[in-house]
Amino acid sequence: MTGLPETAFTTPQASAATGEQAWLSAMLEVERALASAAAQVGVVRPENAQAVVDACDEGALDADAIRAAVVSDATPVVELVRQLRARVPEDAQEAVHVAATSQDVVDTAMVLVCRRAIDGVVADAAVVTDLLARLAQRHRDDVQTGRTLLQDGAVTTFGALAASRLVAVDDALDTLQAVVRDRLCLQLGGAVGTLAPVKDVAAEYLTAVAHRLGLPEPVTPWHTSRGRVAQLVSACAVLTGELAAVAHDVVLLSQSSVAEVTVAHPGGSSAMPHKRNPASAVLVLACARRTPGLVATVLSGMPQELQRSAGSWQAEWAVVSEVLRLVAAAAAHTRRTLDGLVVDTGRMARNAEALGSPLDAGAAGLVVDRALTAHHERRAARPTTTGDAMTVETR
Repeated sequence: MTGLPETAFTTPQASAATGEQAWLSAMLEVERALASAAAQVGVVRPENAQAVVDACDEGALDADAIRAAVVSDATPVVELVRQLRARVPEDAQEAVHVAATSQDVVDTAMVLVCRRAIDGVVADAAVVTDLLARLAQRHRDDVQTGRTLLQDGAVTTFGALAASRLVAVDDALDTLQAVVRDRLCLQLGGAVGTLAPVKDVAAEYLTAVAHRLGLPEPVTPWHTSRGRVAQLVSACAVLTGELAAVAHDVVLLSQSSVAEVTVAHPGGSSAMPHKRNPASAVLVLACARRTPGLVATVLSGMPQELQRSAGSWQAEWAVVSEVLRLVAAAAAHTRRTLDGLVVDTGRMARNAEALGSPLDAGAAGLVVDRALTAHHERRAARPTTTGDAMTVETR
């Protein structure tokens, strides 16, 4: 990822979590787990497994050669394994890459990368929901013109608008966390998904590798069943879209002709110095525009051939990383958009009065109350990512 414009479509944490170093570290973590688990189930000698673990030193590997091999081999793992075998005694080479195929390492590394990259997304999105809850509570009864098809409609409250966005973002965040927690699991099947080299202890080996990586075990290998990946990118896209809906409201309500909200951190204009642009909100919308096409790439590649895909699987690698960066950026930009948002309740009331009808917001207060109750319940039990695994944190 290069170029100044791309800084708007990621965060420093997301870039680090999805970058080349993160992927290489994750692949080495998988290789260490394979060796250690093989020793545990008696497939290799413990001292040979330890030699492999010691050889999995990121700083000692030739990253340039691994990068070049992605082009020559259509996978980074062939060169990675070659280098690992060259770094251990000859009799310990049997402990390198035990019973695995290249896709096992790449897919499992992808799972590790995704689970860690989601940390920042969850943190920022959770703050967004808290900010929306605060806005909903504070402006529960502050009347506002409800607008449908961008035309003045009937009276509502700003609290009700914030409440509806709160529920939507909460829903999307919970769904994403559930996908990461329950669907992103170990990939390990070997050449054609049968774990043939360790058939007598295959179940024990699978369990041992999963335990070392802190990942759920799959029922069967998912080499050419890509629903897990499709669910991940789709859940990221839905959260990005819900965050963009929040940002879109801010853009519309901050128009000069409406002027009901003002962002606390405006962007400038090179040609019109008087402008206070909702720049962060604009960037959320830009992230949302880029995401659907990437999701379509994954969905279009789901019909994969027999035991290993030729092209569709490989197309996922960069796409998944980019989707993770985009959802992270969307969450961070939305957080900045809402942080310190100035709500002009007087202007809202005057705009509502201009409708010429009674300022009756109906059951808007009930909408707010129900949203806040649901939000507080979710926050009390929401899983929070902690690097390698998810735990329940009670607030």
